[in-house]
Amino acid sequence: MKKTIIVMPVANEEATMGRILDEILSLPYDDLYLYPVIDNYSRDRTEEIIRNKQKQNDKVKCIFYRESRGVISCYLEGFRQALNDGAQRIIEMDGGGSHLPSEIPRFIEKLEEGYDCVWGSRFIEGGGISGQPLYRRILSGGGTYLSNFVLGTKLRDMTSGFEAFQREVLEGMDLDRFLSTGHMYQTEMRYYCRNFRTIEIPIHYAGSSSSLKGSSVTEALRILFQLKSHEVQVMGRTIQRAENET
Repeated sequence: MKKTIIVMPVANEEATMGRILDEILSLPYDDLYLYPVIDNYSRDRTEEIIRNKQKQNDKVKCIFYRESRGVISCYLEGFRQALNDGAQRIIEMDGGGSHLPSEIPRFIEKLEEGYDCVWGSRFIEGGGISGQPLYRRILSGGGTYLSNFVLGTKLRDMTSGFEAFQREVLEGMDLDRFLSTGHMYQTEMRYYCRNFRTIEIPIHYAGSSSSLKGSSVTEALRILFQLKSHEVQVMGRTIQRAENET
């Protein structure tokens, strides 16, 4: 298997962090590495647990991102460091137990088949959601419908954060130019990647009862209608590379 790095922003996860790390490290892959990304928002023993695991296993690299502006900036910083460290494939997942380590092999299998991007989907056959209130499910489903309508995409799940990429996809993006700092990031990424060879696979999302701020919904709507005009700023590297090859 090509070198694959899992990027996982984490904060205040001391109750589950050790178990999640152990489950991922127990997967039968020699070239699978794990980069938890943490910032000052985390106040408990999460960082200590990760650093202790790093001392025990060289497949773990704890990234403390001092310039963090929130969880999305941690995702993007994890991508940068994974690319710098020679990752050929990168998997993005949540570190709080919402995404199941047991489903990682599905992503690796599809990357091995040659797909450029693999999207985890809660809304296709075999997928599902547990532990989330009804209104959050409606928002996720409605957000997918609205995104597909406005952007012309055709995915069943435009907001899931469990996804995987071949190196070339992220390498061709300007990661400093993403618009979203919150929930809309997942939709933004899927829109930019719509012309790659992609596939959706079923995942089971174990949610929580946390509320969604009104400002997050406002930001999502604003960004949704900005995406088409902003695309060239993020994908300019890929577009330029394609032009040079013709």
